[in-house]
Amino acid sequence: MMAFGLIALIAGAASALMFASIISGALISLVLFYLAPLPLMVAAIGWGPLCASLGGIAAAIGLGALFGLPYCIAFAVTVALPAWWLGHLVLLGRQVGSTAPATGTAPAAEPDIEWYPVGRILLWIAGFATLTTMAALLTLGTDAETITGTLRRGLMRLLRATDPQTSGEASQFVDALVRIAPAAATIAATMTLTLNLWLSAKVTATSGRLRRPWPDLKATELPQMTLVALCISLAFCFTGGLLAIVAQIATAALMMSYALAGFAVLHTLTLALNGRTFWLGSTYAAVVVFGWPVIAMVILGLADAVFGFRERFLRSRQPPPLPTP
Repeated sequence: MMAFGLIALIAGAASALMFASIISGALISLVLFYLAPLPLMVAAIGWGPLCASLGGIAAAIGLGALFGLPYCIAFAVTVALPAWWLGHLVLLGRQVGSTAPATGTAPAAEPDIEWYPVGRILLWIAGFATLTTMAALLTLGTDAETITGTLRRGLMRLLRATDPQTSGEASQFVDALVRIAPAAATIAATMTLTLNLWLSAKVTATSGRLRRPWPDLKATELPQMTLVALCISLAFCFTGGLLAIVAQIATAALMMSYALAGFAVLHTLTLALNGRTFWLGSTYAAVVVFGWPVIAMVILGLADAVFGFRERFLRSRQPPPLPTP
């Protein structure tokens, strides 16, 4: 029990330090800030969600005592809560089928466990990205005009600090940034949460503490109702006001979920391709360097959800059934 509590405190302290490093303003602190959920996720997956919850509570209280209540709430909502819940989902499973009892010559068979699907975990990540982005925007105001006005003034102040002689074109550029800022923040939150969860699972798997088998990520697919939710959120994007901002954030999060599903489709469709590693590496490099090729992954994920490309491809690779005598 002593070791359990010590691990929880170490994970919480590491996450709190990485979260608070953003105050320094150094470039490396931005990387540490985005990786702040990682220690708590490792604790959640390796030692259980209770370990992450204890560490998160201790870290939030410490940050609140040192820097004030806003830091405490921000850490709890954006770091501790996602780390605890996503770690819980990774370990969530249920027994399927019946277990054969032990006999005199053979031991009892291991029960079959159905683990929580990766696609549903992606949906939770999208939900947390939407929550954290919306919570950050609500600190700027409670209506659309106040939020966009505060964002615009902040970006103009930053632009003038960089270049005092700003022109009208700079104002148009800032207006464009204000429009895409909520969606861009949501995309960043979705990708960093996904990266943190993947890294934490890799760390625990390497150390031998991952209590579920490594999932087949090529088979990742989102629930069918996700497409309906995406269509609804897209429709609300044209309403205007705060509702439109919320819908834009939700749409961006769901689009990134389909982009991740699109990568899974790409890994499946390239199984029979010569030089598969080169083509996959080139695709990942293009997305990281340029950004916009991720749109192709979104389209691929959506197309697979509608037309079932993976299912058709895998069915075509299966050997034909043997003739019946």
